[in-house]
Amino acid sequence: MKITKENAFALSTSAQVRYDGKIFIPKVNSENGEVSEETVFSYHQKGNLLWAEYAGGEIIRGNLLGTVDGNGVLNFHYHHINKNHEIKIGKCRSVPHVMGDGKIELHEKWQWLNGDKSSGTSVLVEK
Repeated sequence: MKITKENAFALSTSAQVRYDGKIFIPKVNSENGEVSEETVFSYHQKGNLLWAEYAGGEIIRGNLLGTVDGNGVLNFHYHHINKNHEIKIGKCRSVPHVMGDGKIELHEKWQWLNGDKSSGTSVLVEK
C-alpha cells in the first residue's frame, strides 16, 4: 500500500502494544553496537507508523523511522551521529514482550548498513 496524506493515519491500529510517548533505555547490547544505558529513546506512533529520537552515551543525536505490525513488532531503519562525528545507519526488527508490570521490553536484531555491516542484538526496556 502506498502511503498518501489521505491514508497515512488510517493505517492499521490493531496492535495491542502502543509506543506513542514511551521512553526506552538499553538493558543489553552487542559489543559492536553504539547504544549504552545512557542512551534514551523517545518513541512516537500514529497508526502503524513509528518514529523516535535518541541520544546519550556515544550518540550525539539519532532518529529511527519504521512500522508497527498487528502484533506490535517493529521494523525500522535508524541513523545517528556518534561522538566521533561518524554517521551510522542500520536496520532493525524489534519484538515486544509485555512484562508482568505492563512495561514493554523490546528484543532487537539489527544490522549496520554502513561500516563493517555487522549484526547484533539489543534489549531495550521501558522507563
